[in-house]
Amino acid sequence: IRPLTLLFCDIRGFTTISEKLNAEELTHLINRFLTPMTNIIMSRQGTIDKYMGDCIMAFWNAPLDVPDHGRQGVDSALAMRDRLVLLNSELKLEAAARRQPDIEIGIGIGLNTGEACVGNVGSDQRFDYSALGDTVNLASRLEGQCKTYGVEIVVSESTKEEVEDYAILELDLITVKGKTVPIRIFTVLGDPEKAVDPTFATLAQENAAMIAAFRDQRWGDAAVHS
Repeated sequence: IRPLTLLFCDIRGFTTISEKLNAEELTHLINRFLTPMTNIIMSRQGTIDKYMGDCIMAFWNAPLDVPDHGRQGVDSALAMRDRLVLLNSELKLEAAARRQPDIEIGIGIGLNTGEACVGNVGSDQRFDYSALGDTVNLASRLEGQCKTYGVEIVVSESTKEEVEDYAILELDLITVKGKTVPIRIFTVLGDPEKAVDPTFATLAQENAAMIAAFRDQRWGDAAVHS
């Protein structure tokens, strides 16, 4: 058992995308997505746990020590978001050249930091180096909340504490499936340079006012700041 930062990344609307492509085209698209995203994670000392179709599971701080694993995980998520913009631009140009419908990929990324059991997991016949535990499950649940809140990155409070100087907005206080204790969730919009941008400062103030009004059940005030 050791502290880890877990990341789950999933393509939004993958079923709809699958309906537009044959098996060979879909495999090519997934490989074009997974390759740069994997490079980003590994270049920041991350370990790829597994691919689950269009989903990536990765973690930091095992098997090798990564003292700033929370920051490395969030930096990876931000870089993956930026790289996706480039990939979508490439896909759009290629679709136009072939006079085919454009396919745009959207993603959701969930991050959580905490203790997990990590090591060889499986059966007597086959096993993988993987991570298990509540920390892992929560990271997966957070990825699923990206669609709910219309953001690309959702992080837990424990991960947020590792990157307090980043451009962060609180999203909500929620009880995720399988949990009984509510947790605060956040989105990360950028690195420390983004955090000191005056535009973000204004946005952060409005968001904080909206959250406060919402929790006080001042619905009108919440709408004004939303």
